[in-house]
Amino acid sequence: MFVVIFGRLGCPFCVRAKDLSDKLKAELDDFNYRYVDIHAEGVNKADLEKTIGKPVDSVPQIFVDQNHIGGFTDFEVYVKENLYLYE
Repeated sequence: MFVVIFGRLGCPFCVRAKDLSDKLKAELDDFNYRYVDIHAEGVNKADLEKTIGKPVDSVPQIFVDQNHIGGFTDFEVYVKENLYLYE
């Protein structure tokens, strides 16, 4: 499983998404992720909206194996339902 997290500096939910991904990476052999700091890498809201296909109001925006999952809360639910490791 490969996760991409689009986030920004100072975003508490972005930090939580990274922390959860670090935990999963340590526990699972087939898990990896990339964190994309949208400001450092020049990604803007319009770019994210084009990629996702709908308006973007917040970060993080998280993809699992190129499928848009949503924000941190959506990612947390996805992990609980599909990986059975995180509580």
